Amino acid sequence: LGEAAAVLAHMATQEWPRQPEAAPGVYHTLHDYDEQAQLIEVDLLPSWYIPFTKNLEATTEQRESFAAIWSELLALARPKTQQWTIRDFHSPNLLWIPERVGLKRVGIIDSQDALMGHPAYDLVSMAQDARVDISVSLEDYIIQQYVALRQRQSAFDVDDFMTAYAVLGAQRNTKILGIFARLNKRDGKPQYLKHMPRVKDYLIRNLRHTALQPLKQWFLTHTPDLFS
Repeated sequence: LGEAAAVLAHMATQEWPRQPEAAPGVYHTLHDYDEQAQLIEVDLLPSWYIPFTKNLEATTEQRESFAAIWSELLALARPKTQQWTIRDFHSPNLLWIPERVGLKRVGIIDSQDALMGHPAYDLVSMAQDARVDISVSLEDYIIQQYVALRQRQSAFDVDDFMTAYAVLGAQRNTKILGIFARLNKRDGKPQYLKHMPRVKDYLIRNLRHTALQPLKQWFLTHTPDLFS
């Protein structure tokens, strides 16, 4: 995981084309992972998770207040410089190739849904892996490795980055709770429910950041099961 963090730190130093050549003469356009897309994703929680836990549809007031809080939070995580954001940069898609040297020892698959986004998103995807328990100490180690490398490269605002990390971590885990509830209800895949306690724990970690206190209060009011 430390090597994978180094890959992400290296990626932050590169210029990433919006239209990479996917095959000879064939170009793929990467769109922005912007507020509109992220708001659609977090709406999965009132759309699917609340009905799953309460057997009741979310109210209009719940959805509107949730979106309003997120609009303010996502403004704190707008990237100053964008890079390719894989969005599924986590254990199932990271391959260890020991016969290679340096950063090339980390293989990355499942990048077809990549967008242009904030460098913190993929780091939190890995350090708060929805399918594997990542302890607080291991998460801290991953972050420290990444931050140390970024600080060596150029001017790097740690506080600004960590705020974005908490916001995007909360956004990702909020989305995942909605997705897992949907997979259970709509797609008949209850096996994803076993991951919910882990995802809830990650979400609570992010909610400890001072910038996310309004969101924490919303969850305490409308989904208190998260904290039980």
